[in-house]
Amino acid sequence: MKRMKKLLILLFLVLSHTVGAQRITGVVVDAVTGDSIPFASVQYKGHKLAVVGEASGTFSIERHNGWSITFSALGYKSVKILIGANTPSEMRVTLKPDARGLSEVKVKGKRGKYKRKDNPAIALMRRVIAAKKKTHLENHDYYRYDKYQKITLAVNDIQPDELEKGMFRNSKWYKQQVEVCSHNGKLILPLSVDETVTQNIYRRDPQSEKTIVKGRSSKGVNSLIETGEILNTMLKDVFKDVDLYDDQINLLHKRFISPIGRDAISFYRYYIEDTVYVGKDKCFHLQFLPNNPQDFGFRGEMWVLADSTLHVKRCDMTLPQNTAVNFVEGLKINQEYSRLPGGDWALTTDDMVVEMSLLNFLTKAIVMRTTRNSGYSFEPLPDKMFRGMAKERFDPDAMIQGTDFWNRNRRAELSKSEASMDEFISNMKKSKNFGFVLFAAKAFIENFVELGNEKHPSKIDLGPVNTLISKNFIDGVRTRISGQTTANLNPHWFFSGYYARGWDSKKNYYKGEVTYSLNKKKYLPREFPKRTLTFTSAYDVYSPSDKFVTTDKDNVFTSFKWSEVNKMMFYNRQQLAFEYETDWGLRFMTSVKTEGNEACGELFFVPLSSETGSGDVATHGKLRTTEIHAELRYSPGESFINTKQRRIPANHDAPVFQIGHTVGVKGFMGGEYNYNFTEASIYKRLWLGSWGRLETRLKGGVQWNKVPFPLLIMPATNLSYIVNDETFSMINNMEFLNDRYASLHLSWELNGKILNRIPLIRKLKWRESVGFNCLWGSLSDKNNPFVEANAGDGRLMYFPEGAYVMDGSRPYMEFTAGIHNIFKILHVQYVRRLSYLSLPTARKHGVRFTLEFSF
Repeated sequence: MKRMKKLLILLFLVLSHTVGAQRITGVVVDAVTGDSIPFASVQYKGHKLAVVGEASGTFSIERHNGWSITFSALGYKSVKILIGANTPSEMRVTLKPDARGLSEVKVKGKRGKYKRKDNPAIALMRRVIAAKKKTHLENHDYYRYDKYQKITLAVNDIQPDELEKGMFRNSKWYKQQVEVCSHNGKLILPLSVDETVTQNIYRRDPQSEKTIVKGRSSKGVNSLIETGEILNTMLKDVFKDVDLYDDQINLLHKRFISPIGRDAISFYRYYIEDTVYVGKDKCFHLQFLPNNPQDFGFRGEMWVLADSTLHVKRCDMTLPQNTAVNFVEGLKINQEYSRLPGGDWALTTDDMVVEMSLLNFLTKAIVMRTTRNSGYSFEPLPDKMFRGMAKERFDPDAMIQGTDFWNRNRRAELSKSEASMDEFISNMKKSKNFGFVLFAAKAFIENFVELGNEKHPSKIDLGPVNTLISKNFIDGVRTRISGQTTANLNPHWFFSGYYARGWDSKKNYYKGEVTYSLNKKKYLPREFPKRTLTFTSAYDVYSPSDKFVTTDKDNVFTSFKWSEVNKMMFYNRQQLAFEYETDWGLRFMTSVKTEGNEACGELFFVPLSSETGSGDVATHGKLRTTEIHAELRYSPGESFINTKQRRIPANHDAPVFQIGHTVGVKGFMGGEYNYNFTEASIYKRLWLGSWGRLETRLKGGVQWNKVPFPLLIMPATNLSYIVNDETFSMINNMEFLNDRYASLHLSWELNGKILNRIPLIRKLKWRESVGFNCLWGSLSDKNNPFVEANAGDGRLMYFPEGAYVMDGSRPYMEFTAGIHNIFKILHVQYVRRLSYLSLPTARKHGVRFTLEFSF
């Protein structure tokens, strides 16, 4: 009997264990597309039993009859299923996309008044943040990994009836390109897809990081525009890789405080939801959101390993619905870290989906960035792999890799429309309606008109369009026609220039420029890196303040001035310049220039040796100089966007150090003066967390010799109504003349930190800014025409009317206060002059504005 009881007990235990070990497995899929949903949450609510699905969408959880399982995922509606005796052990669960799209993550559980003191979530997060340094891959002497990235741009949220409207309604190829998005369940039209495969390497001592581009493929609408690389450059710069372990995350040209950043505890609220298994790893499940939803921060959830590493296993983030970010209707970031064979944790999955709406009358867009990291290794790397200063270099075949390469290295499948992008673009080009649309788009986006077509690519572009007509004091109305050749004519030789006509002055002006590029160009000679030799010959009229205008001086929008600019001069200039840029941010430029100037309008060149200190129309005076200039500029990590008119920095995060020296040579090519002028500057952008950014520009210079006033230093003044951050807004043309100076420009963009806390105002998403500009200047006695010892000195000239000598102990100062993001595009700035108010030409107040798209 005892043996029978023991046998029954043993049989009961075995059966109990067997029943307890039964599991429910299956896959969670999108109800619209049928695609698997990675990392779905599977939990018995109320029973503290939950798991997170795999990246493939599969899941496995213990079976408990009578309990209900809730399946959920970010961006989908949850599904609740009661487990009964007849419930199969293999399940296929379908989730429908949430109508809210990507805009919100629901924070679960009861939320009372939030307290940081004695909060277990805060205590846990302090430990997570403190443990970051211990798990950095940079603790190894070396590491390397392979990275695959795909960025797709598409028209978003196309309605079925829209396919039967518009100029492409009868185009079968257009409808075939439309597909259902796997991220939001909406109809989308993919327009471009960019794929990149890189090998990333690191060495701790001496520290060095390199990115070796193994392959790059870019297909889509960007190929239709000669400067289409702008699209890819902007997408990669705006939608950067997210490093959760950085204190601040650089995204959308903003800086967001990371939920595990140094300042995260004071910025975010944290809630511990549960302890769950993600795969085989036990994790703390937390949710987080900003203290103020209008601040630039994330809302989401993360799973932190419940072991000594406290490393993040997975993190899902969105932007709060009320955040002050422009144009973004929804954003989702999904990251997953994996354990490497040696025990380290490394990022392996980094996906981002952004739904955008620029303006109500424009089509919506979606950007999908897919990143997969693999092949991590910590073996020593040869020193030759780290040679050179450039952080990024290309393998010789990177841009021409074939199908076999992409089949081996593509870590994420292309959708049907992404894979057929070449066919889509080919059919688009054949459309009879497409030519007009492309022509108008190019003229608007690039400010140039191409003289060519698909079969005969443009060898000459006409433009800039915005310089066709302008005005100034001498010419009245001024017309101009401009053009430039392209690499389609010759990839090394480039020609550009313009002819202009002043209708009141009845003068003809011109500029001709020929450039030889040492390195072969794709389209224009200014493409990075510049290695060019350029000869320029020009005859024109300008105001001395025009040299501080960042756009073309004939730009119609800068022709309107807040102060009459009547002091001008004609110039006849010939210059030979050589410019050489390295891949790692150093630029060297040297030039030889000879120039003749003739005063006009209300400007006169009258030597102190003249009998009178005034001029007349017949004797405005002339001046001729010959000078040699050399300049060094260093900006590590700077990248550019090339347009047909100029190139502009892709971002302003890189510091800029610049120094130059100019030598005037008397007697060489007609030069009338010997002089030396030295100038140096520093620019740095500082990010202040949730308090926005501070931009600092410090500049100084010295004119070492005795020279007439046209060769002295005038302040960088901006006489137009357009905002220009590098200039003074309330100084008149040539108002101060110095031979040594130092200037400071401070601009603080607060990103709505104050306005977003004011009821009603915060709904407008306005953003405030303040600034301060200061100029210290002095004029030594040797260059001061008012000093008695200089009377009759033929090397000096009488100052023009309205020009003054600064007090070296009293700087010029002005304050700015602005409201940005009005209607998401208009920036208005109020300027207040703080010193030298008693001067007859001084104006105390001013308003400036600019139009700018900003996230």
